[in-house]
Amino acid sequence: MQTNLLEYLENTVKRVPDKLAFADEKGGLTFGEVYDCARAVGSYLYRNGHYREPVIIFMKKSPQTVTAFFGTLYAGCLYVPIDEEMPAQRIALILKNLHPRAMICDMFTREAAKTMIYEGAIYQYEEICTEAVDEQALLDVRADALDIDPVYIVFTSGSTGVPKGVVACHRSVIDYIEQLSETLGFSEQTVFGNQSPFYFDACLKELYPTIKFGATTYIIPKTLFSFPVKLVDFLNEYKINTVCWVVSALTMISGFGVLETKKPEYLHTIAFGSEVFPIRQFNLWKDALPEAAFTNLYGPTEATGMSCYYHADRKFELSEVIPIGRPFKNTQILLLKEDNTLAGAEEEGEICIRGTAVTMGYYNDFKRTSESFVQNPLNKAYPELIYRTGDIGRYNAEGELIFVSRKDYQIKHMGHRIELGEIEANVNQIEEIRSSCCIYDKEQEKIILFYTGEIEPRDVIVRIKEALPRYMVPNRVRHLDKMPLTPNGKLNRVLLRQEYEKEKGE
Repeated sequence: MQTNLLEYLENTVKRVPDKLAFADEKGGLTFGEVYDCARAVGSYLYRNGHYREPVIIFMKKSPQTVTAFFGTLYAGCLYVPIDEEMPAQRIALILKNLHPRAMICDMFTREAAKTMIYEGAIYQYEEICTEAVDEQALLDVRADALDIDPVYIVFTSGSTGVPKGVVACHRSVIDYIEQLSETLGFSEQTVFGNQSPFYFDACLKELYPTIKFGATTYIIPKTLFSFPVKLVDFLNEYKINTVCWVVSALTMISGFGVLETKKPEYLHTIAFGSEVFPIRQFNLWKDALPEAAFTNLYGPTEATGMSCYYHADRKFELSEVIPIGRPFKNTQILLLKEDNTLAGAEEEGEICIRGTAVTMGYYNDFKRTSESFVQNPLNKAYPELIYRTGDIGRYNAEGELIFVSRKDYQIKHMGHRIELGEIEANVNQIEEIRSSCCIYDKEQEKIILFYTGEIEPRDVIVRIKEALPRYMVPNRVRHLDKMPLTPNGKLNRVLLRQEYEKEKGE
């Protein structure tokens, strides 16, 4: 068992040094090139006094960005990806939290880096990736390395508006990659199509299995996710056979009817997560690719990535929900009720995660860490941290875990406790609907539904009244041409609420 993620790369480069590792539409890097450049970057950082500290990676998304990640690890540091897509205020808050002394940029981002409120050193990747490798320095770094040393910091949204920097160590990431790879059947023949930004933990599903197996990852241009036909053409051109995407990226293809005329010919492994997959859209994919393996993944950034899986090997009735299944090996799910006792059959509880994949907490934020990373209430004998996700779940009759809703999506309306996710699930059953999202106006006690699709709002109300009790029927319905998404492809509920509040105030 590895104790350092770089061992994946070092083992693979001995076997397939000339094989393509990471590529985009402009070109790529072999495993040998990734290895050589990463060691050069690591040597340079170490020579310049950077060790056991966060290094900002501010580069255009490319194969070179991945190499900079590994180079940071060779220096014994941890990498922190940021991107020009991020709002300037968010970047400023991240830099304020980290107080970093080093930033790696590239020729495309160097000028933007100079405009930041940042006093540390700025290194340009193109200049440092060819520096001399210091073999002795790299040996010294590795000799002192532990599997509990941090790998990266990924910033997630905070309820107070201040982003939270999740710190993950080598042990957690290795455990996650080993279990994920076994569950999804990755191999040297795997060809990934990367969708997620590099500043989210979702990209781990491609980056580290690639260097573990000697697979290949193609970085898909973001623009293609607005043009589903061209996106499928890209998948076919590069013979991509495995995708681990957010649900919205998949429904963008199926929702516009692309699968009826053009199919991803090589795709045999499809993992999805981050949102509930509308059953109608899932069945379209299942019909189009009946031989492909579909897997629903669930898990938070605070548990390294995904914690549960369910092999969706059949079509589902529209009234069903695809389970999130069971935890990976070496991970346990505790479904805790309000009184911190375990939920029974069909009882709801908060999904709490126990195991090696639980991360180290939030960087430079012990208060918020202590609120979510807590002592296991079922263990009174010794210290044992679990992560409380804030997600509500229950077990079905088959013992499979079902995601019910976020705690903060649960509302009290007209004297009834309602899950907004249940309303969305029923709306998504309407044939003409592509996607939907509900928010709640607590002040006016109104449920607001946003949707995309070829159907009038009044007809949505008529149809939804056939499926839901009166108190769950949305009070306002708004048709959108396009559903706003977060950079990671999730429904952007915050933006929808802001737009609603703005209109309400006018």
